[in-house]
Amino acid sequence: MKRIWAAATVVALGAAGTAITSAEAASPIGKPGDAPAPIAWSPCTETSLKAQGAECGFVTVPMDYTKPNGTKIQLAVARVEHTVPDDKYQGVMLVNPGGPGGSGRGMATLGEKVPNGAGDAYDWIGFDPRGVGASTPKLTCDSGYLGFNRPPYVPTTPAVEDAWHVRSAKYAADCAKAGGALLSHMRTEDSVRDMDSIRKALGADTINFYGFSYGTYLGQVYATLFPKRVRRMVLDGNVNPQRVWYQANLDQDVAFDRNMKLYFSWLAKNDSVYHLGKTGPEVEKLYYRQLGELATKPAGGLIGPAELTDVFLQPGYYVFGWEKAGRAFSDWVTKKDSAGLKSLYEENNPQTAGADNDYAVYLAVQCTDTRWPAKWSTWVKDNWRIYHKAPFETWGNAWYNAPCRHWPVRAGRPVRVDGSKAPPILLISETLDAATPFSGSLEVRRLFPRASLVEGVNGTTHAGSLFGNACIDDTIAGYLATGALPKRVAGNRSDKQCTPIAPSNPAQPTLKRSADLLERLQLQQLIIGR
Repeated sequence: MKRIWAAATVVALGAAGTAITSAEAASPIGKPGDAPAPIAWSPCTETSLKAQGAECGFVTVPMDYTKPNGTKIQLAVARVEHTVPDDKYQGVMLVNPGGPGGSGRGMATLGEKVPNGAGDAYDWIGFDPRGVGASTPKLTCDSGYLGFNRPPYVPTTPAVEDAWHVRSAKYAADCAKAGGALLSHMRTEDSVRDMDSIRKALGADTINFYGFSYGTYLGQVYATLFPKRVRRMVLDGNVNPQRVWYQANLDQDVAFDRNMKLYFSWLAKNDSVYHLGKTGPEVEKLYYRQLGELATKPAGGLIGPAELTDVFLQPGYYVFGWEKAGRAFSDWVTKKDSAGLKSLYEENNPQTAGADNDYAVYLAVQCTDTRWPAKWSTWVKDNWRIYHKAPFETWGNAWYNAPCRHWPVRAGRPVRVDGSKAPPILLISETLDAATPFSGSLEVRRLFPRASLVEGVNGTTHAGSLFGNACIDDTIAGYLATGALPKRVAGNRSDKQCTPIAPSNPAQPTLKRSADLLERLQLQQLIIGR
């Protein structure tokens, strides 16, 4: 599920679409009920895809599925074909990295990460969802919205609160101008129907699907609407379909605050490296003191309390970023060197044209999937209530979603997820996942009676499969190879338990691990967010 102000080490895959206006539209083509044309594949030009021999192309789909002969849009897709003999072929595997708003074409290379060659039997299909990346039109609203020197998140004064109201209302208005007709057709259900259009364009009777984070919700809805078209699914970091999206964000606030306390304790455990305090409460107190000081004097003139919160949010998602964030904060506290903090913030918030694409699409989906509270008094009551017990990101999360109050398109109702007709699927989650709390995976397991859940016991990493945890990754490989799942047990609990990957020892950094992490983040382009 998406949040933070941008993507984690997002790698641009080129061929970017342009920002759209209400006047931009392709000519109506096709007849009602027509299947998409077969994909015209050609070699990809992007480095990561080219290295794997991937092919790229486009699928033309209706902007509005109730008007199949109306305006068309294009979905950018990439394919890495199977390498086993055709009699061992297991079909197409669509992949989504999350978001909503995550560019997924690069995910076509994910198959090589599956152990024991189990990914070789599939055609791996990465795709940029509607409005995203190289798909056209591409939605961007205001690239400068994610820049430096934003107001503090916590509205301790009327001026701070008013500033965020102005900013969020303006962003929604900018999206109204930029998005035009597309904004009315950006719900999860639209992307799910796009997935089925990709299936048709590939000439496949069924699909396999691998979804991370928000991608799990795409999988849940697809399996609800098209259960007979599902062969196998791996869903990692499961969205709770009963709590989309306002309640889900409030759940995140509590979970992230818990994970940050764990991170502060880890920094204290390694005080000989970071010099930030010898106990978790000491480090936590230092962090909040810095937020107050940065409100009056930003680090390097750029990093204020909002920016520092966003930098620290990453360790709440992944143990893999704990060292880098710790060193950057330590450099600032001990040497007043803000270069590390600035670099981390810029990695997640590139200041380039169209850099708000993921955020714009995030809002376009979540603001219209379901209704958000219309009264600001509801937001105030709920967020102050949670802030008092979980202050870390509660108000940052609220302002991130605040444009939904002003969104120019009427919200619909979410699909009622029902996995009773779905085939056996594999669910993955870590116990202390903050972005998609473990309770969501338990709920999905309940809704999908033939699913099995693998739990990384007491792990804090979000959607971290296929990154070297043999217990989890070998289970995935076995499922993809034969369809075998861990035996489902009785009760509201996981069916298999694994030990999660632990944080590195900062006193003995491992260069290979750092290189593997960079490769993974570049590969998956996971959108992480509040």
